[in-house]
Amino acid sequence: MPLPRVADNGLLAALPTSDRRRILNGCDKVQLALAEPLYAPWEPLNFIYFPISSFISLIMPTADSAAFEVGLVGNEGMLGAALVLNTDMSAERATVDGAGAALRMDAAALQRELGRSGALRGEINRYIQVRMGQLAQAAICAQFHLLEARVACRLLTTQDRARATALNITQEVLALKLGVRRAGITQAASSLKQRRLIRYSRGVITVLDRRGLMTASCSCYQADRDRHDRILGR
Repeated sequence: MPLPRVADNGLLAALPTSDRRRILNGCDKVQLALAEPLYAPWEPLNFIYFPISSFISLIMPTADSAAFEVGLVGNEGMLGAALVLNTDMSAERATVDGAGAALRMDAAALQRELGRSGALRGEINRYIQVRMGQLAQAAICAQFHLLEARVACRLLTTQDRARATALNITQEVLALKLGVRRAGITQAASSLKQRRLIRYSRGVITVLDRRGLMTASCSCYQADRDRHDRILGR
């Protein structure tokens, strides 16, 4: 399977050419399936992933069997940042939220590259800072923002990574990601539909008016974009 173009993953695209070529040669291009589990909490991280056309949901389980989404990883970054912090496990569960291609690298190979490439370590460290900001923003959003605005924000962040108007996501899955009851999601989605911002049918939510959805979203969406631009500059 041919290697992807440089621009297909933003983190790798930011590396010097020699480093990027060497890292690409150490990766396998794989196809990730919707809902495929990649990481389980506190289990060894054997691979890291650089998404290309796929994107991955990071879920934090709770003691009462519930869960809460704390981030999305798309082609702007990578999955497996814990390995850069000298640990081989994470408390988060990672599942594929959008099917598509990714570059997969063995954990040991990543550690070797981190020893060789200061540029790679620097880019990953900046990406970790972005992820930490996303985690803090998610906590603020859950505590202070109305559910309808949170739903609009989640749909926008999904659309950014899916690069499509039709999103394969059900109201039940949205409820799981946002840590709320299904009835609340139904009410919020109905309101957005009545405003002609979205439509939904059989597990697909279609964004009809992106600008209007941005207006309906809470401030977290723009804050996340601003943080990405300021820290990563790409």
